[in-house]
Amino acid sequence: MIPTSSYAAQAARAPLGPYRFERREPRDRDLVIEILFCGVCHSDLHTVRDEWGNGNYPIVPGHEIVGRVTRAGKDVSKFKTGDLVGVGCMVDSCRECANCKDDLEQFCMKGATFTYAGKDRHDGTPTQGGYSTQIVVDEAFVLRIPDNLDPAAAAPLLCAGITTYSPLKHWKIGKGSKVGVIGLGGLGHMALKLAHAFGAQVVQFTTSPSKREDALRLGADEVVLSNDPEQMKSHAGTFDFILDTVSAPHDLNVYLQMLKRDGTMTMVGLPDTPPTIQGGALIFGRHSLAGSLIGGIAETQEMLDFCAKHDIVSDIEKIRIQDINEAYERMLKSDVRYRFVIDMASLRE
Repeated sequence: MIPTSSYAAQAARAPLGPYRFERREPRDRDLVIEILFCGVCHSDLHTVRDEWGNGNYPIVPGHEIVGRVTRAGKDVSKFKTGDLVGVGCMVDSCRECANCKDDLEQFCMKGATFTYAGKDRHDGTPTQGGYSTQIVVDEAFVLRIPDNLDPAAAAPLLCAGITTYSPLKHWKIGKGSKVGVIGLGGLGHMALKLAHAFGAQVVQFTTSPSKREDALRLGADEVVLSNDPEQMKSHAGTFDFILDTVSAPHDLNVYLQMLKRDGTMTMVGLPDTPPTIQGGALIFGRHSLAGSLIGGIAETQEMLDFCAKHDIVSDIEKIRIQDINEAYERMLKSDVRYRFVIDMASLRE
């Protein structure tokens, strides 16, 4: 077994604190990865506070992991010691169902094994995430981090990046597309960068005039105040695609009316209260309301390579692990531009 230092939540709404546990010895196709950086996702906070239910404590969060391979199982073929690698939201799946065979492991019909708060498919032990010194993962669920990407700023690509890249790719966004982005946070700022790199005309929806300058810097061609009826009216019926990154309750019907005929709005945020959808917002215009999760492993590697080609990383603020509870409170107040990333050297001090 491999002694591992981490920060964990011992109970719902308890602050995170130091926690020692043991990782498994590597199986034949496993990599042991020394974690260098781990992004802080809003899902981490939801999970450790048991806001989605079924919390199994202690929980070590973190699924935006960048590190270096320190050991490899005897049958590993894709990586070697010293490689810079990433681990995202999943560490396993059944690999046999139709979705897995289509490289859509995130939709595994038997349930993907998530990086933390999941159960190992072999021995049933709880999975623990990246707020730790190391992790052991099957090479099939490990990503190669391109050399030209800053490792710390690349960490959020493993969740925020693929969560926004996947729907843009699936709905064939490109030159000639008019794309709206709702929300300018960890997900929204990546959506702007990626949609711009896809060649789309990109519009940021916001309720805050103060975000205009940042949105334009990040890739928006225009910023629309969604609480200004005149600005909204001038864009009604003009969008091919809208990506909704907001997890707070909000009125989806207003944005559905912004779509062209046959346009699609896709949700990647997860509000904790069910939205109310007016039938007319869908029927008049043959509009579609869809959802998207992350991406499969192949698509995640494709996203990383795309970001390397276009010099795209997340805007980050590096923190020490000892400051994680303060970071959570700041994240709740949207007081981060735009993703916290833990420098795991602070856990080794």
